[in-house]
Amino acid sequence: MSDETIHSETEIQKRLQTELPRWRHADGRLCREYRTSGWKASLMVVNAVGHLAEAAWHHPDLAVSYASVTVTLTTHSANGITDKDFELAGRIEETLMWRPGAESALDGTPEDPRYAYLEYD
Repeated sequence: MSDETIHSETEIQKRLQTELPRWRHADGRLCREYRTSGWKASLMVVNAVGHLAEAAWHHPDLAVSYASVTVTLTTHSANGITDKDFELAGRIEETLMWRPGAESALDGTPEDPRYAYLEYD
């Protein structure tokens, strides 16, 4: 069984600054809103997050709307934020914000707004 040590407010803020600067701490949870180009893109985000959460066996709350998905994480069994939340948030961030690099054989999504489905920030 994994460690479920709850992080203090100070620890959470420090880790958010260094590891997950686009995430925030609110109401005892780690939160991040991903802006999308519309409903189909929001569903793509939900499915990607769903796959990661199921593989990790650690499940976020999701708020899905036409052009955004908000991911909220907490460790319910510990009643607070633990390493599980930071690790899954990091994996979600890495997966959703990934784009092929300059040396990649992959082209990546064209810069044309017609093809954009996620706001990369």
